[in-house]
Amino acid sequence: MQFGAFAFVSLFAVIEPLGTLPIYISMTANLTPRESRRVALRATITALIVLIVFALTGRSVFDFFGISVNSLRIVGGIVFFIMGYEMLQARLSRSKLDEETMAEYIEDVAITPLGIPLIAGPGAITTVILLMNDARALEKQILVFLAIGVVLALTFVFLFSAKRVMARLGNSGNKVLLRLMGLIVMAMAVEFFFAGLRALVPGLTH
Repeated sequence: MQFGAFAFVSLFAVIEPLGTLPIYISMTANLTPRESRRVALRATITALIVLIVFALTGRSVFDFFGISVNSLRIVGGIVFFIMGYEMLQARLSRSKLDEETMAEYIEDVAITPLGIPLIAGPGAITTVILLMNDARALEKQILVFLAIGVVLALTFVFLFSAKRVMARLGNSGNKVLLRLMGLIVMAMAVEFFFAGLRALVPGLTH
């Protein structure tokens, strides 16, 4: 039970479901409540699949492609920075009103950047790998998968409830919130980028 609680707290702290709300709100600002729910569901399912794959395979997927977790941090920082800049303009350049493009948009943002690397980011992937390395017994391995499921279920609940907040704010309130969240997302992007860069630079200098 102590290991299960540790796995849950670790994953919850790393994924930080409340921290996903600013980006989710900005990415779904022009969507209907039904479309927003689809994005939330797809994003959490995508993150669930990614974390389960890395829990089962460990670092072998990264090693096979020659990718480091720090490289993923840098890429995530660049993606977030671009997205934060668009939010500062109170717009989402990829949003279109025609049905086909909107359907593609919903699928795209649910996978990237919401599912990966926001929810199933470098920190979550690394945490899952480390937890599975420590979980030698089958019971502990089951608890790791259970912790992944519970944390992502809570993440979906938070995302599902976010649209109600947007509805009460109105159009002007949403634009103000969008710009404020843009600043937060760009700050997150800088942290992501330099966290990965700090880890890679010593190796490059040698």
